[in-house]
Amino acid sequence: MNCRRVKAYLLILGLLTAIPLLSLLSACTAADSDRSDSDASSSRAEAAGDPVEETEEIPVSLRILCAGDVMVHVPQIRAQHDAVTGAYDFSNNFEYVKEYISDADLAFCNLETTFGGEPYTGYPTFSSPDSLADAITDAGFDAVFTSNNHMLDRGAAGLRRTLEVSRSAGLKTAGSRFEGETPDTVIRSADINVGLVSFTYETPRSGKNRTLNGIRVSEELEPLINSFGYEDLDVDLARVAEEIARTREAGAELVVCYFHWGEEYQRSPNDYQQYIASRAAISGADIIFASHPHVPQGMEYLYPSSGRAVPVFYSLGNFISNQRFEMSDNRYTEQGLVAVVDVQFMKSAGSIERIEAKALPTWVDKYRSGGKDVYTVVPLAGDFENNPALSISGHADRARQALADCEALLGEAAIYREE
Repeated sequence: MNCRRVKAYLLILGLLTAIPLLSLLSACTAADSDRSDSDASSSRAEAAGDPVEETEEIPVSLRILCAGDVMVHVPQIRAQHDAVTGAYDFSNNFEYVKEYISDADLAFCNLETTFGGEPYTGYPTFSSPDSLADAITDAGFDAVFTSNNHMLDRGAAGLRRTLEVSRSAGLKTAGSRFEGETPDTVIRSADINVGLVSFTYETPRSGKNRTLNGIRVSEELEPLINSFGYEDLDVDLARVAEEIARTREAGAELVVCYFHWGEEYQRSPNDYQQYIASRAAISGADIIFASHPHVPQGMEYLYPSSGRAVPVFYSLGNFISNQRFEMSDNRYTEQGLVAVVDVQFMKSAGSIERIEAKALPTWVDKYRSGGKDVYTVVPLAGDFENNPALSISGHADRARQALADCEALLGEAAIYREE
């Protein structure tokens, strides 16, 4: 069977760079090395008078979603508390975006808090009620990235407890681990093994010790955390490459990288983000997600080698938080992107035949109802202006502005639309 290749490029304007919207498409319907055996089998079948059937391999389709920062500030903790039962319930936060998350084959988000136990706290040292993990699972997420600058907010005990609570809720974790565990995380979905590699930036070192948010990482904890420092960046990027390779060795056919990086509240990636992304793509990352700036940044495709297109989302922004325009005069902190990446994977070749990345804009609505604050993520797709939350809050104009901002940032063609 002849090998066919189709290449299509469209241009999307991002904030700083041109962004190809449709990925490089390339596919071979059968490997040349198998041709002689196939021809021989066909000749024998014809000689025997049996009918000869030619079958073309169908690529496996996989949809991967990723949301940005799941943050829980003190006002959110109060809002989710039931004074009668004493319980905390976060499920309403995700009720309107749940259908998109649950429909994906795999869905991830950044856990920008810890499950360090009581007392529950927000910024600057986060610890959220355990029920948040159940709400994340119920929304349809399969895994959380735990490598971020707040992962040590409750120390070593909080780091371990975050893993325990997340996993008990049915979530895979990537970016931190228990003693004796290997760093690779592999999830199987749609007949494809997907590996997760997750790293966070460090603050300046204290002597020989790494630090996160100024918190010293002990020699005991260092093997349990994935982080990179700018003092010796190329050495640490070699560690990223090693982990990508180890994840492949553990069975991953597709590797997703998540990075916690960038400058807070900046709507465009810096040179470090672009450099790290390019190095990760060269090292074998197939998809790159990221957050930390708390505002959305652009998306582009990198082409580390012929026939490979690697989508990079430089910042997915806040998925949910209490960072509001009223507090900081910054409307972009209320906005987020849910990355939607559709992959067609050819099992026989072990390669991606086609990859297309778009973004579903979201907006966090906050309003008063029943004497309490209500927080909910509004997906800006379809007939979103009639969303029940917006009807109650009267904030449809702010949601429209959020969508316009995301369209201007990514280009309208990169925006996920309901079919």
